[in-house]
Amino acid sequence: MDTEDLRTFVEVADAGGVSAAASRLGISKSMVSRRLARLEAELGVQLLARTTRGASLTEAGTTFRDYAARISGEIESAKEILLPAGELSGRLRISAPLSFGPTHLAPVIATMAQRYPLLQVQTCYSDQLVDLISEGYDCAIRLGRLQDSNLIAKRIGPLFGRLVASPDYVARHGAPDRPEDLMNHQALMQGTETWQFLDGEKTVTVNPRGRFKADNAVALVAAAVAGVGIALVPNGVTEEYVASGALLTLMPHHPPPPAGIYVVRPPAQYPTRKVRVLTDILTECFGQAVTPES
Repeated sequence: MDTEDLRTFVEVADAGGVSAAASRLGISKSMVSRRLARLEAELGVQLLARTTRGASLTEAGTTFRDYAARISGEIESAKEILLPAGELSGRLRISAPLSFGPTHLAPVIATMAQRYPLLQVQTCYSDQLVDLISEGYDCAIRLGRLQDSNLIAKRIGPLFGRLVASPDYVARHGAPDRPEDLMNHQALMQGTETWQFLDGEKTVTVNPRGRFKADNAVALVAAAVAGVGIALVPNGVTEEYVASGALLTLMPHHPPPPAGIYVVRPPAQYPTRKVRVLTDILTECFGQAVTPES
């Protein structure tokens, strides 16, 4: 039984269709269909019920899916063990944030791809949280404070942020001196989040209000530069604007507490070697390199 056929079946089962699975695997839809047909012929059962809207598991497919996932995963692990020392192969599918990711994470991921020429690296940049298991990701890089979940997280470094606004906004509305002053200002937010600031050793939480919301920090920075309001965003997204004077750092005596940069992966007894290596490389880059001033 071909292990690629098994892995393809698992991808189709989890993705809910041939097209989505083909995109994940980086192969054609016809190749996916051929692998499925070959596997079903070998087993003598129908694993998937095809419809115009996708594919759903049959009763036999539901039973077989977990076995196929476990077998293909164990074989993948065995292949890693048999590779020459220091080598990696196969596919590594990563979810990374659109804000901060292309500028700060992409060069590190590219370095990993250069270092391991047999490795196939697929990275999706989006600020929307993806379901790692159902969407077929090996891991995700996430910023901030993690929500409770069954995912396994490894902190690879600190993430510092700052409160910023344009000189024009400050000239028109003034600058807040204390966290509670923010209630009198227009906040630029990603949702209905709370903001936290340090007051000595105490953490102060505020619930800001504002009329401008966007789903990534880059858009919030653009609105801050335009004078729409005040944004609380990672330092890495505001460096050039603060350096040029397009944005001012506000409330320096009440900075936000440092958050974190994390690699998260689906629950399993051991991470794959590919994920371990990626985590080590990211930790080397960000474990000490991200400072409050950067």
